[in-house]
Amino acid sequence: MNIFLDIETIPAQDPKVKQVIADGITAPGQYKKAESIKEWLDANRESAAEEEWRKTSFDGGFGHVCCISVAVNDGEVKTFVSPDWPNAEKNILADFFQFLHDNYDPSRQTPPVFIGHNVADFDLRFLFQRAVVLGVRPPHFLPVGAKSWDKSLFDTMTEWAGYKGRVKLDKLCRVLGLDLKGSEIGEEIDGSKVWDFVRDGKIDLVAKYCAGDVERVRHIFNRMNFTDAA
Repeated sequence: MNIFLDIETIPAQDPKVKQVIADGITAPGQYKKAESIKEWLDANRESAAEEEWRKTSFDGGFGHVCCISVAVNDGEVKTFVSPDWPNAEKNILADFFQFLHDNYDPSRQTPPVFIGHNVADFDLRFLFQRAVVLGVRPPHFLPVGAKSWDKSLFDTMTEWAGYKGRVKLDKLCRVLGLDLKGSEIGEEIDGSKVWDFVRDGKIDLVAKYCAGDVERVRHIFNRMNFTDAA
């Protein structure tokens, strides 16, 4: 059983987190005098805090899951998302975990293989962290903590770039002649821009983009396994 997976995440929505980040902004080390430090902070604190806050979208302790897309084997892509995204994360996780339970047949005695791009270090880790924070029990077969070479995982990034190597999904798509990220919505988008789409009321486009990434990963997986090769 192959499970193709992609998630989209957004920064922390708790105002207290934003305030802590803003309060923690300091001037670069080359600024020594109190006057120059104050001048730098007055000019840069807001933009620096915004930049640091956006990074919480990659931190499962503070960021949030806004969309999950998944496909089993050659089946259609299922997307878990809600227009009421500020209040939907717990239900999105619960519904996704139930989907996994419903599609897993333990009688086969073979654990499913979770497939994604950087799925080991990001998607699965982030899902586990959010499950802990929100108190949503994940399936026992969710391979949290598994390494990218474990049999329960197939990480397209590691397969292509090697252990600790990195390659962007878009580059891999370009190399293999596949549709690039965002092609299904006709706009440029990647993980760093998801919040802008969600904030602007375009979470439906984020959902299409997320589903598109699942299809891209599935195509790449098939190419890497020479499924259609002569």
